[in-house]
Amino acid sequence: MIGAIAGDIIGSVYEWNNIKTKQFDLFSPDCSFTDDTVLTVALAQSILTGTDYASLMRAYYRRYPDAGYGGFFHLWAQDHKCQPYNSWGNGAAMRISSVGFAFNTLDEVLIRAAEYTAVTHNHTEGIKGAQATAAAIFLARTGSTKADIRQYTTATFHYDFSRTVDEIRPTYHFNESCQATVPQAIVCFLESTDFEDAIRNAISLGGDSDTLACITGGIAQAHYGVPAAIADRAMSILDKDLRDVTARFMSSYCPGTPLGHSTVPN
Repeated sequence: MIGAIAGDIIGSVYEWNNIKTKQFDLFSPDCSFTDDTVLTVALAQSILTGTDYASLMRAYYRRYPDAGYGGFFHLWAQDHKCQPYNSWGNGAAMRISSVGFAFNTLDEVLIRAAEYTAVTHNHTEGIKGAQATAAAIFLARTGSTKADIRQYTTATFHYDFSRTVDEIRPTYHFNESCQATVPQAIVCFLESTDFEDAIRNAISLGGDSDTLACITGGIAQAHYGVPAAIADRAMSILDKDLRDVTARFMSSYCPGTPLGHSTVPN
């Protein structure tokens, strides 16, 4: 979960100012958390407490109204009578990482990912994007190799992983769909050498940078862990409420992940 949050924060300054390079300061002075983090933490709280996720998302929306939500989500969050709005947007995948960490079988991960996603993103592509992300996290944290993850996600979700990061980068542009975000994020993980390299791959594509890095970061955490320096810096940017829920979730489902104080690399 902290990997997804770190990816969101690192990518936040590049969403509207895309870069096409892996050479950048990992944490800009202007980095902040966005709706990706807010809704990720809301889901973590739902899992921890059993509280209805739709209710928590609306409560978090009221607490953080300017975090950068999409237009349809704004309408949904402001009216408790609103129903799911058939979205295939990448918001389905950016908030789902905690499901991949919290549940103990792949079948349960897939079921829960669909349930938590369908409260807003009930389009088949939205559910597919969330399930693919959560499944990749589950597989990574339970010891599957990158080859295993590639094979499973290709066979199950029919995503195309044939292009490399270097081949995707030149023509990739801003796209808020799961179809044009989740496969690219998974490739960024598959080609990485460590957690930081995965995040740099994602940012370097351009596009919806914070969401790409958020999705990539959750999977990369499950495979590599998160360096203490990066985890600590990300936690320091959260406010107390978000930090407390994140720490509780990490303690319950990701024991051993460092959240201590250390120097942050550039």
